[in-house]
Amino acid sequence: MPIEARGRWAVAAMFLINGFLMGAWAPQIPLLLPRHDIGEAVLGLLILGLGAGAVTAMLFAGRLIARFGSRRVLQAFALLSLPTLPLIVLAPTLWTLAPAMMLFGAMLGCMDVAMNANAVTVERALGRAIMSSSHGFWSLGGFLGGSLGGALIALLGAPGQALAATGASALLFALAAPHLLADPPSPPQATPHSPRLLPRDPVIWGLGLLALLCMLPEGAVMDWSALYLLKEHGIGVASAGLGFAFFAGAMAIMRFVGDALRNRFGAVATLRLSTLIAAVGLLGAALAPTAPLVLVAFALAGFGLANTVPILFSAAGNHPGLSTGAALSTVTMIGYSGILVAPSAIGFVAEHMGFRLTYAALAVLLLAVSALARIARNADRPHA
Repeated sequence: MPIEARGRWAVAAMFLINGFLMGAWAPQIPLLLPRHDIGEAVLGLLILGLGAGAVTAMLFAGRLIARFGSRRVLQAFALLSLPTLPLIVLAPTLWTLAPAMMLFGAMLGCMDVAMNANAVTVERALGRAIMSSSHGFWSLGGFLGGSLGGALIALLGAPGQALAATGASALLFALAAPHLLADPPSPPQATPHSPRLLPRDPVIWGLGLLALLCMLPEGAVMDWSALYLLKEHGIGVASAGLGFAFFAGAMAIMRFVGDALRNRFGAVATLRLSTLIAAVGLLGAALAPTAPLVLVAFALAGFGLANTVPILFSAAGNHPGLSTGAALSTVTMIGYSGILVAPSAIGFVAEHMGFRLTYAALAVLLLAVSALARIARNADRPHA
């Protein structure tokens, strides 16, 4: 198999590991409340700490990638991510739980930036887009982690599930990491000389804002769907992770065909229609009277959101006048604050207003993305 093809499957494995660990985390979230005797508001603060760790680490990931290359940075942070889930589950007190969650977010956040940068390297080596399908492997990992997580907790207990998820991820990492594709040498003119940590280009910040609005519902489903199903629909603990599992599984299916859809209809049209479908799904989850209908609605939202972030990342990577690394690290950092930081506020809102109104409000935000989809037109530029 050519080295480029091996690199393509190796980076796909990294997306799978990252998604699997996040999916395995989802059914653990409701168990933190009785274990540490806390409410949704305190849990929201803990999730805020997780997100703060991730976004702060992402701020510096671009510079690490520029210095050491996406391959080495990805290998390092993927390895460092492996023990973080058991650290959360085994934390005996809130004072140890909070830093463990921050570490979990920081390691997976840096891994995320590096794997997206490495996917761009593979795209250029192959001469074709792989971003949507790479994100499909992340969604597949989330589906596997979420759908198996609740059952494994029921079978092995929370610590056993965390250790099993870590072991499976470690095995896949050992098989894939040696085959990650190295970055080609950068030409001297592509090396940024500015001391600024973040670019000032308004288009990049606009793409980041749209990514945030698309990732906010994803974070809301990942972090709060299990609790929503437990509290408002009476679903059991073993099935609580199915909300995120259905959502992530639908995302995976749609992302594996996302590159073909973009090539046929264009990035702007695909983004506009996708956000409308996702808005309908979230509104359905808010209004659904039974748990099975909530699961169907979450799946529809997953179908709609599937290709929004890959399109926005491609638009950033192909934005003229700015290096791919600088653009991607900025858009990734802003966007992932939606999936990691912003859902902490949902804990406060949901405790006073309920989850139904919260999910309905997220549907309205996606309508703004649909209206501003034109900003992603550079996603259709040929790969460098």
